[in-house]
Amino acid sequence: MKLLGITTVALTAAAIGFAAPANAEIDTDFANTLHTYGIYGQRDYNAWIAKIACKRLRIGQDKDAYQSAAFIGKQLDRTTQTDQVWKFLGLTVDTYCPDQQPVLARAAEQH
Repeated sequence: MKLLGITTVALTAAAIGFAAPANAEIDTDFANTLHTYGIYGQRDYNAWIAKIACKRLRIGQDKDAYQSAAFIGKQLDRTTQTDQVWKFLGLTVDTYCPDQQPVLARAAEQH
């Protein structure tokens, strides 16, 4: 019984240990892509903005992509241009909440 408990703890610890680097890699890739758009800032902060934007879309706090873009724009440096905000939102959806692709598609259909 004691061996089973130790094995369970070891497997749980290993799973937790492997989960963190994978998330960090996603955040790093996200930040690196933002840099190609001319959007800089702390990696963790930009990832946090993206994750909050996804949550706001999922719970309906932002009703559409325009509201989500407005939220993101308020979080970024004041010199960030509109096209950069939309690129940030597109990358956010692709990276952290692909289930929200229809929100972007609806915005694209309106233009």
